[in-house]
Amino acid sequence: MLFILLQKVVPQHLLSRLVGWVAANETTWVKKAFIHWAIDRYHVDLTEAAEPNPDAYPSFNAFFTRALKSDARPIDGPLCSPADGMVSECGAIRSGQILQAKGIDYSVAQLLAGGDPTIYKDGTFSTIYLSPKDYHRVHCPMAGQLLRARYVPGKLFSVNQQTANHIPELFAVNERLVMEFESEQGSFCLIMVGAMIVAGIQSVWRESPYPPGQLLHEELGSKAFAAGDEIGRFFMGSTAIVLTARQFDLKHQAGDLVKMGERLIR
Repeated sequence: MLFILLQKVVPQHLLSRLVGWVAANETTWVKKAFIHWAIDRYHVDLTEAAEPNPDAYPSFNAFFTRALKSDARPIDGPLCSPADGMVSECGAIRSGQILQAKGIDYSVAQLLAGGDPTIYKDGTFSTIYLSPKDYHRVHCPMAGQLLRARYVPGKLFSVNQQTANHIPELFAVNERLVMEFESEQGSFCLIMVGAMIVAGIQSVWRESPYPPGQLLHEELGSKAFAAGDEIGRFFMGSTAIVLTARQFDLKHQAGDLVKMGERLIR
């Protein structure tokens, strides 16, 4: 519980911005020190990286958001994991409520912070936690048309399992990018949730991360994405959530490890 208390009292946004400044620093000794520390601390595997030499990256951010080899993540649609990570929870959305952790639910309406939450009231959800060792680019889980996006300001609590077990409505109070799609399989939504010391969230249609603490609505018309197309990236570890209006028979359960592009349904 000390970890939870500390998160409530530390200046979350200031700490995250300071980490972001260090992570973007291109001074050779600074970036090499942080990159090699992360590799050793989190046992990062670079064999799948497009650039396997850790010293070739210009900054820690560049290393952390590294691309993979073109054949590293085959796409197994029609609904696939948007990221590498662990399924923290998944299943049916029941009367507009999503399971966060045992005994803790939160609402679709709170998570979306706009739009029409009733679309997803009887659909399915998958919550995927990206640890520091994981690949940190996020991809479209299903072919569809991206209609709009909202960057929602909020807290920056950690999103690990310990915090999810103790902070009510965690994913609906943290900063997040909400992306709404239409597809042949019905409406779906991809949410990228910010967290403690996450230096930013960036989408592929923007040249820089979203400005922290600012509500931003983006009407995108109808941008087409195929399943597996890159859609954004996290600067440090966080969580991606997929909501579908249609009910699917999900093949995973809480605790399972998944790779980006891996099929989520039976």
